Amino acid sequence: MVLRMSNYQVSENALAGKVILVTGAGAGIGKAAAIAYAKLGAEVILLGKTVKKLEATYDEIVKAGSKEPAIIPLDLKGATEQNYIDMAATIESTFGKLDGLLNNAGTLGGMIPFDQYPADMFEEVMKVNVTAQFIMTKALLPVMKKAPKASVIFTSSGVGRKGRAYWGAYATSKFATEGMMQVFADEFETSTIRFNAINPGATATKMRQTAYPTEDQSQLKTPEEIMAVYQYLMADESIDVIGQSIDAQPK
Repeated sequence: MVLRMSNYQVSENALAGKVILVTGAGAGIGKAAAIAYAKLGAEVILLGKTVKKLEATYDEIVKAGSKEPAIIPLDLKGATEQNYIDMAATIESTFGKLDGLLNNAGTLGGMIPFDQYPADMFEEVMKVNVTAQFIMTKALLPVMKKAPKASVIFTSSGVGRKGRAYWGAYATSKFATEGMMQVFADEFETSTIRFNAINPGATATKMRQTAYPTEDQSQLKTPEEIMAVYQYLMADESIDVIGQSIDAQPK
């Protein structure tokens, strides 16, 4: 399903009263989403592995006059299931519910031929991009059930729909992400929690620059320019959108 959301406008307070957790909130798409959600009235929880970057996002949100966000420093590569269970308990005791989860954090791995791909690098990419996101989402489901309407967004990719040479573990992880989202969506179809995925497309981020070092990023959309679908899927207007993988930049 492709929703052409590039011109979508949400109401000024579309996320008022909602609590939303954004992973990878220190830079790129995660940072832009956290700021965008806060501007729409949400209380945002910033999760990432680099405190300094999270604090920079925090400062921008506060400076804009939005609600003060919370910060959770956590490296998905080393986090255990108990870390996520404890995090969910803290969120429940602090906020009472969780209305939204943007699974945005990820790692690229190496742009290496698959027959030369190091096994340990493959395992690390799968841990961060798939296993950690599954365990985190699972741990947060009880507190999300306490929200009237909750939304979970996974981050997909074009190489998660059609494999591409040299994208190895990253492409594999995104195929898995699409499948994981679909399973969650099917199992929770009649619940108050909806699951979808967004393929951001070619966006000016550090990860994209690593994958395409000679590319002119000035020709790409910025994270801020693709926020329409991220806002839509967190807002109640998308209540009937379930189990879809949506292109942020449809061709």
